Amino acid sequence: MEWKQALRGRLAACTGPAKKSEQELKDEEMELFTKYYMEWKGGRKSVNTSYMNIPRFYYRLPAEDEVLLQKLREESRAVFLQRKSRELLDNEELQNLWFLLDKHQTPPMIGEEAMINYESFLKVGEKAGPKCKQFFTAKVFAKLLHNDPYGRISIMQFFNYVMRKGFRKLYFGTYPYFASVGWFRKIILLVLCLHCG
Repeated sequence: MEWKQALRGRLAACTGPAKKSEQELKDEEMELFTKYYMEWKGGRKSVNTSYMNIPRFYYRLPAEDEVLLQKLREESRAVFLQRKSRELLDNEELQNLWFLLDKHQTPPMIGEEAMINYESFLKVGEKAGPKCKQFFTAKVFAKLLHNDPYGRISIMQFFNYVMRKGFRKLYFGTYPYFASVGWFRKIILLVLCLHCG
């Protein structure tokens, strides 16, 4: 009898419950996939949650009856423009820059145009001051480098580059404010007069 029971127990264990249908297997596979995917996704979620706190980047313009908000906006714009204008080179700094560039030009001159090599360019950058530091980079030098056989750039082209960058900073810093106030046409005319005249 013991043999009969042992064989029946073995037979029942081998056959087990009834075989699952194809749909049940797919459902079980999907459940396992979802479970493991959520564990994996949850593990990465704890590492970087910065996307959960997206800062607000748009604030509506204050209405005409919100005087305090309008004054706050005007004051913040004024502080912003003051900070940006301090970054610009004033007339004295531009004259000093031109003097340093002229002093460190490298021979031979091509026609009437004074040229400067990279070593002298870096020396001028050190002497010019902190406001000019942003212009004395290898990237700027490479932008202005053309087919000079001695690997130099034109002093005049570099100085014009500095002037244009300052003009753009001034223009793009003040343009949005004046456009929002309704002075768009006046500013465009002023810019055209300054640029052409």
